[in-house]
Amino acid sequence: FNFSNPMVLFLIISVMYILTLLGNTAIILVSYLNLKLHTPMYFFLSNLSFLDLCFTTSIVPQMLWNLKGPEKTISYTGCVIQLYIALGLGSTECVLLTVMAYGCFIAICQPLHYGVIIHPKLLQQLAAVAWTSGFMESTVPTSLVFQLPLCSHHRVDDFMCEEPALIKIACVDTNFLENELFIATVLYVVIALGLILVSYGCIVRSMLRIKSTEGRKKAFGTCGSHLIVVVLFFGTIISVYIQPKRKYTQNHRKFLTLFYTVVTPSLNPLVYTLRNKEFKWAIKRLLARDPS
Repeated sequence: FNFSNPMVLFLIISVMYILTLLGNTAIILVSYLNLKLHTPMYFFLSNLSFLDLCFTTSIVPQMLWNLKGPEKTISYTGCVIQLYIALGLGSTECVLLTVMAYGCFIAICQPLHYGVIIHPKLLQQLAAVAWTSGFMESTVPTSLVFQLPLCSHHRVDDFMCEEPALIKIACVDTNFLENELFIATVLYVVIALGLILVSYGCIVRSMLRIKSTEGRKKAFGTCGSHLIVVVLFFGTIISVYIQPKRKYTQNHRKFLTLFYTVVTPSLNPLVYTLRNKEFKWAIKRLLARDPS
C-alpha cells in the first residue's frame, strides 16, 4: 500500500463500512417488517442491500486488517475466494440494476398493467436469474486468472485481489487473457448498461408526454434514485475494467477500487431513502411507541 497515511485511511474505511452495515441492514429490516413496503421496488432494493452487505464484507475486513497490521498479506485460497465473490456479486449487481430499470419502465410507461406484469412469481424468477448468472459469469475469469504462473514476489499492488492487479504479477505473456477478459467485461457491462439506457429512453419519452409538473416530479422521483446508483456503479466499473491501461496511474486505480468497494455501497441506502417519504414513514411507524 503506497498511500501516505494508512491510519487515516483505516478510520475512513471503518466509518464507511459501519454506515454500509447500518444503512443496508435498515433497508432490509424495514422492508420486511412493514407490509406496505412489500412491493417490487423494495423487493429488489432489499436484494441490492443484501448484495452490498455481502460485497463489502468479503473485502473490507481483510482490507482493514492489512491497513492496521504489520503483515499486509492474504492467503492464496483467500485471494481466490475474494476474487470469485467480488466478481460474482459485481455481475449480479449489473443484472439487478437492469431488472430494476425494467421495473421503472413498467411503472411509468405501463402503470395500469404494473401489478399484472410484475407479479410475485416473476420477481422471484428475476432475482434467481440475477444471482445465478452473476456467479456463473465469475467462474470463468477466476479460473483463468489463477491458472497463470505468478512471479516469485507474489505482491499484489492493490487493496484487494482484483483481476487487473493479479494479471500484472503473472510471469507469462498475458495479452491473450487480457483481451479475452476485456471482451467478456465489455459484453457483460455494455449489454446491461445498454438495456438500462433503452429503458430510460422510453421513460424520458413517457415523461415528456406528462403535462403536469407534479406528474413529472412524481415520475422522476420513482426512478431518480435508481439512475444515480446506476451512474455511480457503472461509472467506476467502466473506469477500472474497460478504460485503457495507461489512462490512470496505479494510485488512481486504487482510489477507484476504494470508491466502488467502500463508498458506493455506503451511499446506496442514502440515495434510495433520503428523499423517500414512504420509507421515512415506515421507519417512524417502527420506532413509534404507539403502533397506531
